Amino acid sequence: MDKRLEEATQSALAGGPQKYHDVLAERGKLFVRDRIALLVDAASFVEDGLLARNDDEVLAADGVVTGRARIEGRAVMVIANDPTVKAGSWGRVTVEKMIRALEAAYDELLPVFYLVDSAGARITDQIDLFPGRRGAGKIFYNQIRLSGRVPQICCLFGPSAAGGAYIPSFCDVVVMVEGRASMYLGSPRMAQMVVGETTTLEAMGGARMHCETSGCGDALVSSDEEAIGWAKTYFSYVPDHYRVKPNDYDPIPPSESADIASVLPEDSGAPYDMHHFIDGLVDEGSFFAIKDLFARELITGFARLDGAPVGIVASQPAHLGGVLFVDSADKAARFMWLCDAFNIPLLFLADVPGFMIGSQVEAQGIIRHGAKMLTAMAEATVPRISVIVRKAYGAGLYAFSGPGLRPEATIALPTAEIAVMGPEAAINAVYFNVIEGLDEPERTEFIEQKRAEYIEDVDLYRLAAETVVDAVIAPSDLRSELIRRYSIAQRKDRNFSGRRHGIPPV
Repeated sequence: MDKRLEEATQSALAGGPQKYHDVLAERGKLFVRDRIALLVDAASFVEDGLLARNDDEVLAADGVVTGRARIEGRAVMVIANDPTVKAGSWGRVTVEKMIRALEAAYDELLPVFYLVDSAGARITDQIDLFPGRRGAGKIFYNQIRLSGRVPQICCLFGPSAAGGAYIPSFCDVVVMVEGRASMYLGSPRMAQMVVGETTTLEAMGGARMHCETSGCGDALVSSDEEAIGWAKTYFSYVPDHYRVKPNDYDPIPPSESADIASVLPEDSGAPYDMHHFIDGLVDEGSFFAIKDLFARELITGFARLDGAPVGIVASQPAHLGGVLFVDSADKAARFMWLCDAFNIPLLFLADVPGFMIGSQVEAQGIIRHGAKMLTAMAEATVPRISVIVRKAYGAGLYAFSGPGLRPEATIALPTAEIAVMGPEAAINAVYFNVIEGLDEPERTEFIEQKRAEYIEDVDLYRLAAETVVDAVIAPSDLRSELIRRYSIAQRKDRNFSGRRHGIPPV
């Protein structure tokens, strides 16, 4: 090899000064090229711009490694910050490399993996990288253009500061390393200076906060290795791009110890963990949660039914009774948009008392957020099947793809109840004045009579007789029923409405 080429190549591959490599090691973090090696198939990475800024020995590859590779044989684009080079910050050439990688991903329909660990833009270089037509704004333009076209997956290992915080936000999913990853528009020092707030980085932009409270993070992990493993598992559920379907895998029956019938309590008001119900329904070990720490009254995630991927939106009665709040509506809407974009059928498992009521949630805009959830669900043209596990009251029925929203089928278990509200609330709403005017024992007798009438009015088999539900299925038969229905529904027409796009109530 030419001596000059060899020296330039080795310098670029080495990254920044050794002292910054030592800092990474002390913090339990991997060097950028080790992260890439762990992510992609051996010897598959083809790098672009390795010798970028080779005129400056402290700017190896200008702090970002970009190139094509394969993951389990599937072609992808990788964009990875090098925190040993000026803390992974962006210069003009950094931005240009990222833009070129994203433009190539669009043209070649390549999924994009972002390995983020960056202090953001170099303020000293702001005129070169910030405002122009090939400036940092073009990165976000390309991310938005790629959204729904190819998967965009972000592993956040360290900071993603200021404008750079938008890179994770435009991705489909973000997995964050606890204690190391952070996203924020302004640092704690800036918050103190500008708005007078005293806070910490972890409280304002840390990984746990974003995964539990803001919803900007989709998974919380403990190491770089775990983050990369999570991202690769996620990738196994989604297709390469919007024109194809996800891969099927060998079918695996549920665990013999998982019995969905035994999960449901005899007391119709008692809580239970919907995860146990899901485990008894899907292929063993296949459920993969998305945003499991955020808005825990609702479960979203991927699974496989007889080897075929499906997206699950399920109530969680074990947390706040499964009532829908502003955050749970947002969580559901985003997940449904994701599944619909990438041809993943949706399965709804309803045990929902409806949307939360009260002045606090009304002020938060629960009507608007609930409407967003319904919009995302109605617009989803992938096959949709709704299973009423126990109760579906009020607009909760609609939010779980009830009959009026045109699912492929509405299936009820024998435990299902469908009504505007529960019997006690309904009787109180209609007969409050009458009840208040009665003394005991007439009051109790009147309430019991009206309760019996109400239950008869919404009797499940009456709803089946009126074709409100398409089938009443025993729990032991539900899995095979769903497998047959999804298999047939694969030919569904994917057109929804003749228009450019709707005006979602976001």
